[in-house]
Amino acid sequence: MTRPQRLPVTPDPVRPGQESVWDFPRPARLEPVSFHLVVQFAGRTIAETRRGFRAIETSHPPSYYFPPDDVAPGILKPSSARTLCEWKGGAVYFDLVLEGHDAHDAAWSYPRPAPDFAPATDYLAFYPGRVDACFVDGEKVVPQEGSFYGGWITSHVAGPFKGPPGTAGW
Repeated sequence: MTRPQRLPVTPDPVRPGQESVWDFPRPARLEPVSFHLVVQFAGRTIAETRRGFRAIETSHPPSYYFPPDDVAPGILKPSSARTLCEWKGGAVYFDLVLEGHDAHDAAWSYPRPAPDFAPATDYLAFYPGRVDACFVDGEKVVPQEGSFYGGWITSHVAGPFKGPPGTAGW
């Protein structure tokens, strides 16, 4: 007999039009989206697309990935930061530099992702807490808590979300 896995928390109630992050898959999955995604920094729109991807994973709000052609040229400078995700592969990071404003490690990309994430090769994701604002279909995003995760919280996802102190074991 198989026992259902016990969740580390009680999921928030799901309202009409919402998805629970506790119903998102593990391992993570990449999905194409046609949402209108926007990133603003230093008073300018620096990334905008309807050709993005979202990565979804249990307990995390989605992270959104932009085609490189839909990001303003010349504003991202490679940083020395690197991380490894067991499902996505090795990530490289970029500092955002624009008109005297800068944000350290504000974006990341997977130049040689794992096979399931290959469609988003070299696409760029942004930490919403390191830029002025991010939007999904006109709704301003709330950044996922914590310094490591880059999820975009909107009214369309129900938590609680991994990231705050005490959630590392989720």
